Amino acid sequence: MTRTDTLVDNLKRALGAKAAGVTVALGEVTIVVGAADHHDVALVLRDDPNLGFEQLIDLCGVDYQGYGNGAWEGRRFAVVMHLLSIAHNWRVRVRTFCPDDELPLVASVTDVWNCANWFEREAFDLFGIVFEGHADLRRILTDYGFVGHPFRKDFPISGYVEMRYDPEQKRVIYQPVSIEPREVTPRVIREENYGRG
Repeated sequence: MTRTDTLVDNLKRALGAKAAGVTVALGEVTIVVGAADHHDVALVLRDDPNLGFEQLIDLCGVDYQGYGNGAWEGRRFAVVMHLLSIAHNWRVRVRTFCPDDELPLVASVTDVWNCANWFEREAFDLFGIVFEGHADLRRILTDYGFVGHPFRKDFPISGYVEMRYDPEQKRVIYQPVSIEPREVTPRVIREENYGRG
């Protein structure tokens, strides 16, 4: 039995029905959990001695709108956590889909791993995912007056407003975007030896 097999068995034993799916791809283990179980699963992953995921490496939001060229039929937003067990020397990815596309919401895990604080604020700022129970959920990368969430797939590339310094008012002002919207089509190079010496 490999270390990955042991991890998968330990996850299934500890989480039971709370693990909606456990997959292994390219040697990496991913579990999918329901939004209602998000916080409880985080506690089990940290506290179960056979798992021991004491460190949250990363937490991010994902927007699946248009994923797979429109073939995706699942929920739009997900929260993905990457966890590390130093004691057991293994990692796991935890994916939780938000049940409501209009108001994506999951429980905060800042009381489980306090480093989740800024990660959750970033996912809120860039994707609009709300973390219920977060003590200070506010923007962290964009300006407090920023409109929208720039990592959502439907956010326009040029944004909604632009800012500039106005010498007459002696301050920064916001104004409507002056750039004409255009479709950006990537240039595909199909030369066999392109980029080689």
